[in-house]
Amino acid sequence: MTPATALPTLSTLTNTDVAMRAHIAALADQCVKCGVCQPACPTYRVGRNEAESPRGRIALAQALASGQLAPTLTLITHLDQCLACMSCERVCPSQVRYGQLIMTTRRLLHESRRPTLRERAMGALMARPHLLRTGLRLANLPGLRTWIRSAIAQKILQPFGLDRIARELPYLPQVMPLLRSGKPTVAPRGRVALFLGCIAATVDRDVQAGALRLLQALGYDVVVPRGQGCCGGLAVHAGDMRGAAALALPTRRAFVESGVETVLVSASGCFGNLRDRTFAGTAIHVREIHEFLAHDEHIGDLKFLPLTGRAALHTPCTQANIVRAGDAIQRLLARIPQLEIAALPEEPRCCGAAGDYFLQHADIADALRAEKLDQALALAPDLFVTSNVGCRIFLDNGLHQRGRGIPTIHPIALLAQQLDN
Repeated sequence: MTPATALPTLSTLTNTDVAMRAHIAALADQCVKCGVCQPACPTYRVGRNEAESPRGRIALAQALASGQLAPTLTLITHLDQCLACMSCERVCPSQVRYGQLIMTTRRLLHESRRPTLRERAMGALMARPHLLRTGLRLANLPGLRTWIRSAIAQKILQPFGLDRIARELPYLPQVMPLLRSGKPTVAPRGRVALFLGCIAATVDRDVQAGALRLLQALGYDVVVPRGQGCCGGLAVHAGDMRGAAALALPTRRAFVESGVETVLVSASGCFGNLRDRTFAGTAIHVREIHEFLAHDEHIGDLKFLPLTGRAALHTPCTQANIVRAGDAIQRLLARIPQLEIAALPEEPRCCGAAGDYFLQHADIADALRAEKLDQALALAPDLFVTSNVGCRIFLDNGLHQRGRGIPTIHPIALLAQQLDN
């Protein structure tokens, strides 16, 4: 078995067919095929298909890398339907670096496939955050949103593969505050920067405004660098490493030029890519905002207004498996008097969002969402709380589709809402 410490990282791997195949083979050799990962795998739980389990996908990737199997549509589908939630990696007794394996395999396959119209459209929007923001705002105009979801519009959009996107358009915050760098409201304690993201810059506008308020109340000088955009995460998940680097370059440049040392991320899905790729090789330290706030020595100085009710708390896979700070959210929310926090059972477990997975693999994603919503509604909550923008979009749409008027809110937005200053 090849020791994990002897393996290169995905970002340092040379972009050659031979190197990628060797890397996949070395990673696959770590797996002893024990099957401990299977109960933790969302897609295996849905289909009970060995090829839809981590162990099965490792075997497929190994056979593909060695040339024993050709890249057929069936094989590619099994690999693409992995959510990359990393639940398997967290429970693996052999410490198999499954994330490295699946991403390298997708990278190998990406070199020989053409992107779909939907993928090209998404990539173009990720590269132009201003157009993405404008498009999302226009699509949320009441009359236009109703038409987009109508049967006629769905029929028009279906041949282009855009009908699913139309059905899952995010609901935007009612108030869209301006986000500018701000000085602390108490004695200054340090300087931090806030990452906005691409889709999150619009959908999580209330979250980022809340983060500014909380950080300034704690004494931080908060910088919001101009020119920042995507982290490149969606392209990485598709195996497009060159595209990911190009998307992330403006963000890297904006933060490096700002001179900050700490960048705070409120979307847990962006955290790993920012830490491992976008800011790799710089002096910038990436922190997830809940983990940062929970460890702040002055967090106890903040006072929060009481909120009577029950919050169903969903912990995203990235929060649990990449950030590994799911408990930080519960500790922060516990500071709101009278708020009952009811964590969803069997966490961590994927809701099916997984970046743009819910747009590509609707059947699996919808099954996972239904499970999550059933769990949440069984708690009879007044609020639904989740800390990643993709989960927020997907689960909020699910609640709307069920006709349930339960607000879906990010923990940071809820804390800022209750802040008593």
